[in-house]
Amino acid sequence: MREFDYRRAGDVAGAVALLGADPDTRYLGGGTNLVDLMKTGVERPTRLIDIRELPLDRVESTRDGGLRIGATVTNADLAAHPEVRRRYPALAQAVLAGASGQLRNMATVGGNLLQRTRCGYFADVTQPCNKRIPGSGCPAVEGEHHNHAILGASEHCVAVHPSDMAVPLTAFDAVVHYETADGPGELPLTEFYLPVGGTPHLETALPAGALITGVDLPPAPVAVRSRYRKVRERASYAFAIGSLAAALDIRDGVVREARLALGAVASRPWRARAAEEVLTGAPAVPETYAAAAEAELAAARPLPHNGYKVTLMRNLVVAVLTELAEEAAR
Repeated sequence: MREFDYRRAGDVAGAVALLGADPDTRYLGGGTNLVDLMKTGVERPTRLIDIRELPLDRVESTRDGGLRIGATVTNADLAAHPEVRRRYPALAQAVLAGASGQLRNMATVGGNLLQRTRCGYFADVTQPCNKRIPGSGCPAVEGEHHNHAILGASEHCVAVHPSDMAVPLTAFDAVVHYETADGPGELPLTEFYLPVGGTPHLETALPAGALITGVDLPPAPVAVRSRYRKVRERASYAFAIGSLAAALDIRDGVVREARLALGAVASRPWRARAAEEVLTGAPAVPETYAAAAEAELAAARPLPHNGYKVTLMRNLVVAVLTELAEEAAR
C-alpha cells in the first residue's frame, strides 16, 4: 500500500470541498471494500476523506410515510432498525444475509452501494480487466465465470454487482441523494448504475466529486409482505450466486401488485419489470409465478459455465413467490 493523505471531514460541504474533482481522492466510510482494494493495488488513492463523523447516521420517517436512510448508517444499525424491519422486511433480511457481523458493524449504506465487483480478474492487478484498465480485455469471458452475469452483460465485462442491500432497495424504488460543489442532486437507484456497454469502468451516474448523503425509500405498502432470499455456495459468509427481493399484494386470489429485483445476475441489481408485468392482475398460482420467471429470464445470455443460474433463478422466483402467497393466505 502506497502512502496517502488522510483528512477528516467536519461537515458535508467540507467533505465535498476537500475532494473537489480530484480523481485520485476517495471518501472513506467503513472501508470494508475500499481498504481491501488499496491493499491489493486495485485502488491507489492519494487522499482519503473520512466521512464517518458527518451527521448522516440516522434512519428517519418521511412525511409521506417512507424512510430516509443516512449514508453513514451502518449495515448493522439498518438491519436492526424497527421501522425497516416492519415496513421493508426484505431490506433487513438482505443486510443480514450480507457479510459477517463484524463487517456489518463497520460497513455503511453509501459504501455498500459503491462497492466494486468481486470478480477475481478485477482484483488481480496482474490480469487484464476493462474495469481497471479500459480496453485491456475481459478474461472472464473465456475464463472463470461460473458466478458471472447472465443478464445485461457485454463482451467488455461479465462481472456482477455484489451488493445484497441494493437488491431490495431497487425493488422498492429507492432514490439516492448526493451533494456536489454545485449543490444537491438525486438519482433513482434504477438509474444509479450504468449499463455495462463498452465502458464498464464507468459504473455509476454520480457526478464527479459527488458525496452520497442518503437514500430515500418511498412509501410502499406492498413491501410489508416481502422477502429476500440469497443462494450462495456455502452457508457462512459468502457472496450470492443468485438472489431475489420480492413482494406481493394478493387480494381475492389475484396479484394486485408485485415487486421483484434479482441479484448476482448482472452488473447492477436487476429490476424484474417483465416478471412484474406478468404477475400484475394474474391469478396467484404457481403457474403464474413460473410464467413470470420465464418472461424475465428470456433475455438471459449465459456463458458456457454459468447457465445453471437460469434454472436457479427460475426456481428461486417460483419458490419465494409461492411462500409469500401462502403467507398472505394465512
